[in-house]
Amino acid sequence: MIVTLSKQKSRVTEILVFVISSFFLLVTLFPYAYLVLSSLKPPNEVISTNPSLLPSVFTLANYNALFHQLAIGKYFVNSLITAMSGTLLSVFLGSLAAYGLTRFASKLGNLFLLFTLGVRMTPLISVAIPMYRIIGQLGLMDTKLALVLVYTSINIPFVIWMMIGFFDNLPKELDESARVDGCGMFGTFMRIILPISLPGIATTSIFSFMLSWNDFLFALLLTSTSAKTVPVGISEFLTAYGLDLGPMTAAATIFSVPVMLFSFVMQKYIVRGMTMGAVKE
Repeated sequence: MIVTLSKQKSRVTEILVFVISSFFLLVTLFPYAYLVLSSLKPPNEVISTNPSLLPSVFTLANYNALFHQLAIGKYFVNSLITAMSGTLLSVFLGSLAAYGLTRFASKLGNLFLLFTLGVRMTPLISVAIPMYRIIGQLGLMDTKLALVLVYTSINIPFVIWMMIGFFDNLPKELDESARVDGCGMFGTFMRIILPISLPGIATTSIFSFMLSWNDFLFALLLTSTSAKTVPVGISEFLTAYGLDLGPMTAAATIFSVPVMLFSFVMQKYIVRGMTMGAVKE
C-alpha cells in the first residue's frame, strides 16, 4: 500500500513538472514563433490592427522585399566576421589570462580579477564615447577591425571570470606532468589544458558570440556603410514616415539562425560546461 502511494505521488510530481515546464516552454517560444510566422505573412497582414497568429497565405514576399531594400547579405557577412573574430580572440586571450591567474595566484592577481569584474559591470554606454574617440584617432572608423577590437575588449573580462572556474577544477598535476615531458607553460596550455577544457570553452564561446552578434550600440557608432552589421541594418526599416514590419521580421528571423545553429552544434558541451567546476572534491 505504501509503495503504491509512493508511486502515485511520484507520478503526480512528474506530471506537475511536465505541465509547468511545458507552460514556460510555450511562453518562451511564443514570441519567436510569432516572429517567424509574421515573416511569412502578406505585408498587409503584418501591420494589421487585428493581428492573427497564422497567416492567411504563406508567402515569401517579406523576404523578397528584404533583399531588394537592404544589402542584407553584406551586413550578414560583416556581422559574422566581426562576431566570430571577436569571439575567437577574446576566448583565446581571456583563457590564457585565466590560466595564468589560476596557476600563479597572488594578491596582485586577485586585485586584477576585481578590476576586470568592475570593468565587466560598467555600463557599455559609459565607455561608448571614449571608444569612439580612440577608434577615430586610430583611423579605423567604419572598419570591421574596429568592431573586432571593441568586441574583444568587452568580452575578455567575461571570458576570464568564466574560465577561471574551469581551470581551478583542473589538477595542477597535469601541468607538472607536461613540464616533465618537456612542455613549457604555453605548450602545456595549448596541448593539455585547452583540449580538456573544451566544455568550458564551448559554453564561454556561445555567450561571447551572442554578446558580439547582438551588439547594436558600437556597430551604430563605429560604422556607416562598409562595416555595417545586421542589427544596424534592421534599424533602417524604422523611419520618420513609418515602420516597415514585414521585411524587419524577415531580417530578424534570418539573423537568429546562426546563434541557434551554433548553440545546437555545441549543445552537448553546454550542460557539462555550466556545471563544470561548480562542485569540488
